[in-house]
Amino acid sequence: MIPRLRPLRIEAASLLEALDGAACLAALDGSVLAANRRWRDEIGKGRRAPGGLHGAFKAARDAGSGGETCDGRRFAVTAAGEEMFLVRALGEEAASAPPAAPPRLDAFAAASPFGVALIGGIDAVTGVVIEVNLVMTAIAGPAAKPGARLEDLIGEAGATELAERMQAGHSGPIEVELSGQRTVHLHVAPCDQGVLVYLQDVTDQKRMQARLAQRNRMESVGQLAGGVAHDFNNLLSAIRLRADELLLRHALGDPSYDSLAEIRETVGRAASVVRQLLTFSRRATLQREALDLGEALTDTAVLLRRLVREDVKLAIDYGPNLPLVRIDRSQLETAIINLVVNARDALRAKGGGVVRIATARLTLADAKALGYAGVDLPELALIEVADNGPGIEPEALSKIFEPFFTTKPIGEGTGLGLATVYGVVKQADGWIAADSRPGEGARFRIFLPVHTPPLMFEPGIGVPPARVAPRDLSGAGRILFVEDEALVRGVAARLLRARGYEVLEAADGEAALVLAQAHAGAIDLMISDVIMPGMDGPALLKAARPYIGDAPVMFVSGYAEAEFSDLLEGETGVSFLPKPLDIKTLAERVKAHLRPPEQAA
Repeated sequence: MIPRLRPLRIEAASLLEALDGAACLAALDGSVLAANRRWRDEIGKGRRAPGGLHGAFKAARDAGSGGETCDGRRFAVTAAGEEMFLVRALGEEAASAPPAAPPRLDAFAAASPFGVALIGGIDAVTGVVIEVNLVMTAIAGPAAKPGARLEDLIGEAGATELAERMQAGHSGPIEVELSGQRTVHLHVAPCDQGVLVYLQDVTDQKRMQARLAQRNRMESVGQLAGGVAHDFNNLLSAIRLRADELLLRHALGDPSYDSLAEIRETVGRAASVVRQLLTFSRRATLQREALDLGEALTDTAVLLRRLVREDVKLAIDYGPNLPLVRIDRSQLETAIINLVVNARDALRAKGGGVVRIATARLTLADAKALGYAGVDLPELALIEVADNGPGIEPEALSKIFEPFFTTKPIGEGTGLGLATVYGVVKQADGWIAADSRPGEGARFRIFLPVHTPPLMFEPGIGVPPARVAPRDLSGAGRILFVEDEALVRGVAARLLRARGYEVLEAADGEAALVLAQAHAGAIDLMISDVIMPGMDGPALLKAARPYIGDAPVMFVSGYAEAEFSDLLEGETGVSFLPKPLDIKTLAERVKAHLRPPEQAA
């Protein structure tokens, strides 16, 4: 039941007194609920309206207004609420007058780009729709027709909210949901003929706002994940370097060797989780290369067949004329493995099934037909992973790429798998689309730009010789080591000193600049963290370059090189080493930087 507006029941008598002629408020059966003094004087004090007005009441209920001649007088009946009607005696001189034209929308409202409905009476919620324009029909559907009520369009909950808002003095915009999952803003405006209700369809706007909010959430979580990964990489670097140091003291066969090796292995597993976080946040360090899509999938298929169970069949469909793609090989393998593992787990609940991997070269039109919505490119490479499992529920489908969202039971999923795939694809300038219906399986489509390699050079011309990592990791030279994490700095400096290097330690950029000035021209290599309190690594390099000359610089960071590469414009002799650090890789890179030119060639 829709609540009636208070003026219709509580202040009806005083409102009726404000009218010029005889008037009353009556129910559908003719019962007089309230009447003004002129009605009582001219029509009488009976509890019922004249008996010949039943047709007028019915017309007003169906169309908002009606009229009837009774006992020589003309009466006008107008819907004034739910099963309530305003009855006005027009006088004997009006009895022979032609009935008034029914209320209509004016030309402006009829041609309005918004949905417009004219509702009879003074109550928009319970009044009857007299006329609607074409846009109203397009928005609200067949329910928007003369004789309907607003409740038929916006539902009981929406009508209740509208009534409460109108009682509080609001006329719009009031956001309500229509049937068919349409969102509209509703405005109410009184007019001489009743009440005008305007509907503005904001469904697309709300969806865009939801997508923007989702993007902002993903970016915020990505920044959080990147920050956590950076701090965690510092801790892992300290643990790994300390384990490396202890392993040098406890050779194979020592009682402590196995425990130290397990610690180092655990650090490696933790580092892989951090890489997933960095990949999701698109801050992972990439080593892109041109890959033949078919060959890359063939290499990965060996591992994939070991991952699926005996009750799950793996089918691979290699499309013709597969293109090259430019992507980090390990990241591509990670993305495909995550999708296949998710499909395998979904099929486990069904008792088995088929996981299909398909690759193809697509035109832009074909890609858009399959869900691609990225930058327009002439051609795209497709990797599709599909299964015939139970599918994904619609409410979950919109959240599957959110980090830590999972439909798996507690303890069986971290919620990082699809978030990692999303990060891999976006970092490769690609697009990923998911398509699933309950009971019909799921399809994940990865679209990657086709890579066209540059013209090949003749052998030995313009191609730098490959460097072989030195086996002897000892050396000589003065190294300025800048790292704000004391554990990482202390252990790394101690291990480098053990290999013959002189190491100057600095806890921040300002202290490092002082050391660079004090040892101007005598620093052979600067190793610096990128993100530090105060002066960061790139700013330190620019300030210290006059003192270190053309000495090589190696940045270490848990963030991707692309995060700060634009800050190094114009710099030469700069390399990058991702965290977490291990002493072997660090020593090899230092040795390569400090070898004499004749040995480096």
